Amino acid sequence: MMVRFTSLVLVLLALCICRTFGQTCEGNCGNKLNSCSCQPTCTSLKNCCTDYKEYCVEILPYSGSCFGGTDFIVLDASFSNSSQIVCRFNNNVSTAGYVDDNTRGHCISPLLYQTGWVPLHISSDNGITFSRVGTWLSVHAGKLDSRLKAMMVNSTQWQYYGTPNVGGTLEMTWNISLVRAKSVNIELWGYRETGEPYSDYWQGEWKYLYSLAKNQPNNGSFRFLPEPAENSFSNWELGSLRISSSDNPDGTWNVQAVWTEDHALAWHLEKKFRQNSEAWALEKCLAWDQLEKKLPNFLTEIIDCPCTLAQARADTGRFHTDYGCDIEKGSVCTYHPGSVHCVRAIQASPKYAAGQQCCYDSTGAQVLTADSIGGSTPDRAHDWGSPPYKRPPRIPGQSHWVYDVLSFYYCCLWSDNCHYYFKHRPSSDCRRYKSPSSAVVFGDPHFITFDGVNYSFNGKGEYTLVTSAEKKLTIQGRTEALNGELLKELSCFLHIKCTLHHNCYNFFSHAINLILSLLGNTINATKLSAVAMYEAFSDVIEVRLVSGQNSLEVLQNQKTLSFTEQSWMDLHGVFVFSPTSTNVTVMFPTGAGVEVRLREGIMTTTVLLPEEFKDFTIGLLGKMNGDARDDLVLSNGELVQNTSDPEELFKFGASWAVSNNSSLFTYDSEYLLDTYYNASKHDPSFIPVFSIPDSPDDPLASQASKICFGEGSEFCRYDILVGRSPTMGNVTRASFQNHISLVHDLQPVISCGWLSPPSNGKKEGTTYLQGASVQLSCNNGYDLKGSAVRVCQENGQWSGEETSCVVPSNIAGIVAGSVIGALALIVIFTSIVLHSRKQKRKAKGSEEAIANEAF
Repeated sequence: MMVRFTSLVLVLLALCICRTFGQTCEGNCGNKLNSCSCQPTCTSLKNCCTDYKEYCVEILPYSGSCFGGTDFIVLDASFSNSSQIVCRFNNNVSTAGYVDDNTRGHCISPLLYQTGWVPLHISSDNGITFSRVGTWLSVHAGKLDSRLKAMMVNSTQWQYYGTPNVGGTLEMTWNISLVRAKSVNIELWGYRETGEPYSDYWQGEWKYLYSLAKNQPNNGSFRFLPEPAENSFSNWELGSLRISSSDNPDGTWNVQAVWTEDHALAWHLEKKFRQNSEAWALEKCLAWDQLEKKLPNFLTEIIDCPCTLAQARADTGRFHTDYGCDIEKGSVCTYHPGSVHCVRAIQASPKYAAGQQCCYDSTGAQVLTADSIGGSTPDRAHDWGSPPYKRPPRIPGQSHWVYDVLSFYYCCLWSDNCHYYFKHRPSSDCRRYKSPSSAVVFGDPHFITFDGVNYSFNGKGEYTLVTSAEKKLTIQGRTEALNGELLKELSCFLHIKCTLHHNCYNFFSHAINLILSLLGNTINATKLSAVAMYEAFSDVIEVRLVSGQNSLEVLQNQKTLSFTEQSWMDLHGVFVFSPTSTNVTVMFPTGAGVEVRLREGIMTTTVLLPEEFKDFTIGLLGKMNGDARDDLVLSNGELVQNTSDPEELFKFGASWAVSNNSSLFTYDSEYLLDTYYNASKHDPSFIPVFSIPDSPDDPLASQASKICFGEGSEFCRYDILVGRSPTMGNVTRASFQNHISLVHDLQPVISCGWLSPPSNGKKEGTTYLQGASVQLSCNNGYDLKGSAVRVCQENGQWSGEETSCVVPSNIAGIVAGSVIGALALIVIFTSIVLHSRKQKRKAKGSEEAIANEAF
């Protein structure tokens, strides 16, 4: 107790000293002051103000469900037992915190109608002042790690509960550590959207409905037999179950809790549903059909799907794996039977915030709803939401459920009326899809431009890889000498020893290079060590090598991001995905994508740009216009005359050095300050080896011959014989081949569009790309008119004639029947005439006989 009190006194004393001299981080987080810093870089530069961690706080965990309920600790800040903590999120939602037995401050995350990083302000005086500042990451429930949410056991039973032959007890489980209580309540919360769609009165609403159970043991499991809801609660068809402490009154907002994912509440719907679920669902489906007819058409503004699975997986700037149908996780595609993988368009459409989903079968062909219930479907509301979130249809997850998923249950899962659903959610084929162009930087470093020009530039410094003034995109790259790792590892030692002598670091660096030279180990080559980028008003994202480790570090506006809890982050004007420490993908609203991959300590950076960037790029990756002849242009506009001259190429590369004013990089170490910030952005003293040495006595020559072969072998040989690293040569060869495969996967594909079967007929074949054939046939009793086989041609048109099925005709029989009928009529008419004449003759003869007798 005495130690804790002493620590608190020391902290308060430090705060007092900081305020006395006016150098405090209170209200200054992110700023650099006269004598100290409150910027994120201050920790590594060791120039933080004394109270930096007190006011610019870090939290653990840093993320949780957007439904709220996550308990997190405020690290390093000092609190007392009398502190009354209030935590304010996004400047408008407050929750009550608490101080634990170790005097650590805690906050509870609230329910938020948005995802991504939100501002966090913390008060210790019951909300009078909010002096501590941090950020909180709100995560889409579907993207949250399963360990952090309550799981519905046998989700299919929950999904179809109340339909024929589906009933019984339902079960859910959860991690008991997520709720700090001995007993818990199980509550149902519902979600709905009210107001006229696309009006200012359109709102989303979460509401507590009722408790399934109270004072249940917090043992991590709950089973119950569902009953139809009462008091009109069954009108709520979408919701989530929440487990929270029994100490809280029913429906208390923003308390520590764990939630299930949002789901269709089949298990609590009215008795009418259980009595005849198909009729109930059809009625709902028809009502949705009428509503859709009144809503604006969003289909014209969403992006077309890629034609093939290969394109969909390669176009990482615009499409990302749909977590509900992932080939890497066993292709469990509940809503898309027959598909093995689906992707979603990353960006929502600009006006209506709509989404696009594209699904593919095991052959790699796109699955269309006109052929299969498992086909690709567009979405009126993007599943992942879209900035600025908070209101429909941009609320992550729930807006999509209301307008796209519940209707699928009505029309397809709970009844057999999918034709209504697909009338409003038809698959878009790929006839308007345009593949992105790709460029890459790899190895020591080598470049392949958007138009396919290959060259090497081994300068040391910071350079513009690509910039587009029209699209407001800039991507920069930093290179370092291959022996730079040794210098960086010594930088910490040098920083300590040279604090009073600024030139000390340069002296030691020169000494190290001299020693290496004397040992015959000088390596006059470089490698990519960092890339930094931004678009328009987005956050600045930097991806760089971690010194001494085979991993990448991601920085957002100079602050390191941790991906230990989440692999996907919604940032300001940019998304970042990092499933492993060697794999980072950055995605911008224009559809530009940047892939950074690390292998054996060597970075490879691939840039993908959509067609809209055509004619609008310059830099080391060239002009993207389909013309390789004008790719290599100096920053002053001068065209490189001889692209095979390495010295002219070196001059070209050097011209694209950035300045301190335009640099996007972070300089948070003595090494980076001395090597890049306080030095020339292009090191003129570093002259690389321009040609590959050809010495049969070189001990690495035989390895180079074995490893380097085929197209691109010159890059591999350079990195082995100049870079002195067979490992690097191997990585270079693999990176080159991967890029060639990427370019192949992104090759434009010609589609002829969906081909319908003829009325009263059928078709075989559901692939509609160039070279594909579709066989057409008719049902029994019909004859085929037109082409029986149609082939998708190079011009995007189907071969042959339009096919139809007609009733068979028998002209000869009709003619013969007509002739026979006519002859029969003639015979009958003749017989009648002859019979009539005969009768007349008989009558005349009788009259003459009578007259003669009388006479």
